[in-house]
Amino acid sequence: MQDAQLHQPPTRPYRWWLWLVASQLVVAWVWWRLGWQIGLPFMVATHLPFWWGVLWPYSRMYGPVLSRLPGDAPRVWLTIDDGPSADTRTLLDMLDAHDAKATFFLVAERAAARPDLVKEIVLRGHDIGNHSNRHPQAWFWALGPRRMRDEISSAQTTLTDLAGRAPRWFRAVVGMSNPFVQAPLRDLNLARVAWSARGFDGVGRSADAVMSRLKPSLSPGAIVLLHEGGADGRHIEVMRRVLEILEDRGLRAELP
Repeated sequence: MQDAQLHQPPTRPYRWWLWLVASQLVVAWVWWRLGWQIGLPFMVATHLPFWWGVLWPYSRMYGPVLSRLPGDAPRVWLTIDDGPSADTRTLLDMLDAHDAKATFFLVAERAAARPDLVKEIVLRGHDIGNHSNRHPQAWFWALGPRRMRDEISSAQTTLTDLAGRAPRWFRAVVGMSNPFVQAPLRDLNLARVAWSARGFDGVGRSADAVMSRLKPSLSPGAIVLLHEGGADGRHIEVMRRVLEILEDRGLRAELP
């Protein structure tokens, strides 16, 4: 893969301020000339793109994000979120059996509790990514600049120490990226990754339900979002089925 084209950390993390200031100057002018009856709904409308930039995982409003591999080569990128966990070794064995590689997007506090698994991921030829320090699922999208920087930079320090090399990829918690994500990504040379194939295996769905949604998206260039750590073992079953489908379709699971 052409890694230099894929790995794109933010270069202008504060440019959104220009858009915000410009839009609100226009709001002020409209409010002054046409009154609050038009100015108020116009102000609300100007804020919608900024919310879209937070809530839509593929939005590039605040910075670059990779959601699919370019070209039509028979390859996919398997990404596994929320580990390490009790599932990790089984997943590694399954990947080895299919000669497949994956990126494990790790939560740093969980990684610190299972340092042996981090080392095993790397030793087996897989990659690790930054998936925050504590995985604040409910509030990641609303974190301010200080808390956001701490979540990302603390995780980067911990994962680098454990793995012996710095992660190069970042996945936002629940995929949401507010304006304050971009500056720490730039400073740490991290590129943000979304996905193109998702079965919602992280929200308690059965393996059958996950695969019915995921299977049609397993095509050349797909970035596949998977999870680990479920108590019912469904993530292991989903991985087994995904690897079998990739093999049947002649698709290689590679690292970028």
